[in-house]
Amino acid sequence: MVEENGNEDSRGIRVQGMQFAYEAQSPIFVDFNLKISSGSRCLLVGANGSGKTTLLKIMAGKHMVGGRDVVQVLDCSAFHDTQLVCRGDLAYLGGSWSKTVGSAGEIPLQGDFSAEHMIFGGGKSLKGIDPVRREKLIELLDIDLQWRMHKVSDGQRRRVQICMGLLHPFKVLLLDEVTVDLDVVARMDLLDFFREECEQRGATIVYATHIFDGLETWATHLAYIQDGELRRAEKLSDVSELKNSNNLLSVVESWLRAETKREKKNPINPLNQIPKTNNPFLSSKHMAYYQLILTEILLIHEKKRHF
Repeated sequence: MVEENGNEDSRGIRVQGMQFAYEAQSPIFVDFNLKISSGSRCLLVGANGSGKTTLLKIMAGKHMVGGRDVVQVLDCSAFHDTQLVCRGDLAYLGGSWSKTVGSAGEIPLQGDFSAEHMIFGGGKSLKGIDPVRREKLIELLDIDLQWRMHKVSDGQRRRVQICMGLLHPFKVLLLDEVTVDLDVVARMDLLDFFREECEQRGATIVYATHIFDGLETWATHLAYIQDGELRRAEKLSDVSELKNSNNLLSVVESWLRAETKREKKNPINPLNQIPKTNNPFLSSKHMAYYQLILTEILLIHEKKRHF
């Protein structure tokens, strides 16, 4: 994406020649390129499993990919320049509010503490927080500071998470389905707040969602990815299908249905999806299983020899 004057905007987000794969899996992205200009409100759309969440996490600096110039946010390396997050310039909100507990994995964060404890830092003011901005967010999200996190609904807990994530005035905000637990009023008020942040402060927002109500007039740009490939990246006003359609939902629906039909016509051979590796010492769940079976067979034979 480029600015209206045709010059590339280096202060937004730039992904160039990116390749990424999780360990022992087929690549999700191969030579992926995307530019998002500053001040944009960009919708990131695609089917489940297309790579939206992984892309947002990469741009948030949660995964290292290639060199310092592959993923740039505000002219800085998303992964290597940790000050992006420390300063609050780059913010990411997504997934459930959870914590990791041993072998149990990710569980919801719902301990017996109040919303006030979370938002005000346990009785101590969080460093550098503008009290006016904090009060505005509390009112906007209709948060009761007496809420106990282990007793509230998912939607109420989400409001507290969003409030905490927005306390610092971000320059780039990455959102992954954060409004799914909110009611209609809270969602629309939050979208209006995001619009103000972009128009008044020049902030950039990338928003991955499957809920398109009211987004025709909210978003400025759209990026559509399919199986890790960027299919479209353009201004929302330039999307030709919107000129002959009532809403954005029907347009995206038509893209995803066409995508599904292509997949049915070209079925994927599961044997071709088995991850390949040149490392003969790299273990896998399947190899561990076969090793266990072999060990049990050897033990049985060893016992028979003693009888």
